[in-house]
Amino acid sequence: MQYEYALERIEDLLPLVNDETDPGSKEALELSLMSDVVIEYEKEHFPIEKPSPAELIELALEEKAISQKALAETIGVSPSRVNDYVKGKSEPTLRIASRICKALDITPAAMMGL
Repeated sequence: MQYEYALERIEDLLPLVNDETDPGSKEALELSLMSDVVIEYEKEHFPIEKPSPAELIELALEEKAISQKALAETIGVSPSRVNDYVKGKSEPTLRIASRICKALDITPAAMMGL
């Protein structure tokens, strides 16, 4: 299969190509080609779905080490309401989503699933 061959070739080529390698060299060109094959195959067969608002909020809380209670205080809602957002039981209104985006540094586009 092309995908498996491409993965093997990438493993063979990685030690041969570094920042000093001429981009036009045979190895660099082949590595680029094999990488493109792998990327296209994985896009088709292993697509990465966009995270839900609940997943975004939960991940941002973890990354920033912010408690649900602290977020609730920052955005002006109850801690149980933030828990509902994190659990996916409800979605925030646009006004509250905007506050969450600012508090957690989430892009509005990501929150809207774009």
